[in-house]
Amino acid sequence: MDRGWLERWIDAYERAWRTQGTDSLAELFAAEIEYLPGPFEQPIRGLDALAGFWEAERQSHEERFSFAYEILAVEGSRGVARIDVRYQAPRDQRYLDLWIVESDDDGKCRHFEEWPFWPEQSRAAGD
Repeated sequence: MDRGWLERWIDAYERAWRTQGTDSLAELFAAEIEYLPGPFEQPIRGLDALAGFWEAERQSHEERFSFAYEILAVEGSRGVARIDVRYQAPRDQRYLDLWIVESDDDGKCRHFEEWPFWPEQSRAAGD
């Protein structure tokens, strides 16, 4: 992996989120993908399970949002990026995420880990 690969992969992820259906997931993720939607969440394993999760998480492929990112690190087969997503009405929600992406030898993501944060989220234990 290098910075260029990670940039292209993130751009393709955004396009897939904006595209109807889930067929494009096979271009991004390995068949045996392990996808963690949060650091303490149970992993979603395999493309079929990921497709179901993907459709359940978004309101529609037509939802309006802005998307920006910054590559923070790339080492070996892993990269880390900060993602800033701002959904527009009717959702009106902002997320700042850290993504950990691990690529396989075929240029697909084999492990994805997301650390999502939003303004109303508590940052202290026990809140």
